[in-house]
Parts: sequence; structure tokens; C-alpha cells
Amino acid sequence: MTITDIQAASQKLRDNKLFELFVVAIIILSALLIGAKTYPIPQAVMQAVTWLDVGITVIFLFEIVVRFIAEPNKRRFFHNGWNVFDTLVVVVSLVPIEDSEMALVGRLVRIFRVLRMVSIIPELRTLLNSLLRALPQLGYVLLLMFIIFYIYAAVGATFFASINPDLWGDISISLLTLFRVMTFEDWTDVMYETMGTYPLSWIYYLTFIFLTAFAFLNMVIGIVVNVLEDEHARERAEQEEAEGKITLEDLQAEIRELKQLIREQQKNNTP
Repeated sequence: MTITDIQAASQKLRDNKLFELFVVAIIILSALLIGAKTYPIPQAVMQAVTWLDVGITVIFLFEIVVRFIAEPNKRRFFHNGWNVFDTLVVVVSLVPIEDSEMALVGRLVRIFRVLRMVSIIPELRTLLNSLLRALPQLGYVLLLMFIIFYIYAAVGATFFASINPDLWGDISISLLTLFRVMTFEDWTDVMYETMGTYPLSWIYYLTFIFLTAFAFLNMVIGIVVNVLEDEHARERAEQEEAEGKITLEDLQAEIRELKQLIREQQKNNTP
């Protein structure tokens, strides 16, 4: 078997939907094993779980090798960030560090193997790419949101510290209290407590909630949705372009075949 045959077989296996579903099932099994290790289980079962974990690591290594061989341009394989992430996770999982000082790192890396689900499923990659592309725009919204938080925390620490130091003792504690108010976690108890001393303090809470929970969070959602729509539109455009190229190639091939048939007929008709 030549190298070309091996690459063709690897490409066929990589693009096989059953193989993709098998890898997804292995990732789910890996996540279940991680959860099983958090329970007090018998030593025999723990040994079986350990061997299953080794088998999963070998399967992941095989899948990475298949994807690497299937790539026509080997140098471009590591230009994809997900390929780099998958390779690092698998390579670190192969290092026998369970009984060393790096055992905690090994367990942490095995937990991150669940993220390989994102690299396998295109829809999850699209969602994550959209979120990453939205970060620059979200940064300014979050900065403005932090400024509002800081102003309200300073006001709360100034006026309400004497009422309840546990909630308003300093600006850092006030920030945590305001986060509790924004998430509606028993925020009315906090409001009624300060209203006993400052009856109009409800204005402070309602304006803060309208600015943060309603205005800024809706802005964040809107930015993410817009970027997600742009990402879907870009993928559709790339897919249509690829389909257009394939159609053009098919037409060119058919034209060449027609020309060949015309030449053959002309030769047959020539005395």
C-alpha cells in the first residue's frame, strides 16, 4: 500500500459519519468516567475505570493520527487551533504522571478532553467562534458595565455601610452585593433593609437593575446574536462558493467530453 493509498483511506475514515459518531461517543464516555472518579467506588471498579481511560486515550491518539495523515498539507494541520488543542490534550494524557507530583495536572487535562466535543461538532465550533469574535465588542460593553457597578458600589458603601457592614462594608463587598441584586438573588431583602433608614433607596436599586439586568445584558445578547448570524452567513457564502467551484469544474469536464465526442464524430465522417 502506497502513501497515497494510506492518505486516501485516512480521508475516507475521517469523513465517515459513523467514525465521527464513534469519536463523539468516546468523548461522552470519557466525560462519564471523569464523573465516576468523583464517587467512592470499589478498588476493582476503579481499576476497570483506569484501564478504560487508557483505552480512550489510545483511541484519541489513533483519531489524531488519522486526521493528521488525511491532511494533504501536513504543515497546515497545526495552523488550526483546535488541532493543536486536541494534540496537546492527547499527548499530555499519554504521559504517565498519575503517581507523581503532576497527577493533578494529568487529571485536569483529562477533564479538558470533554472540550474535544467542540472540535468534533461543527455547530459547536461555530458557536464558540462567534463568541470569540464578539469579545472585542463585548469588552467595551463590559467596561461600561463595570463603571456603572463601581459607581453604584461606591454610593452603596458610602450610605449603607452603617446599616449592614456585611453587605456594604467596603467597595469590594458592595460589588458582590450589587451582583446579587443584578441576579435577583433575594434582592428585595437587601432593598427593604436599607429602606428602613433611607425610604427612597428603592430608586437606587431599581435604576441599577434597569441599567444592568435589562439594558447591558440585552446589549450583550444582541452583540452575540449579531455575530452568530454573521458567522452563519459567512459559512453559507463559503459553502456556496465551494459548490460553485465544483459545478464549474463539472461543466468544464463535460465540455471537454463533448469536444472529444465531436472530434471523434468528425474523424468518422471524414472520408
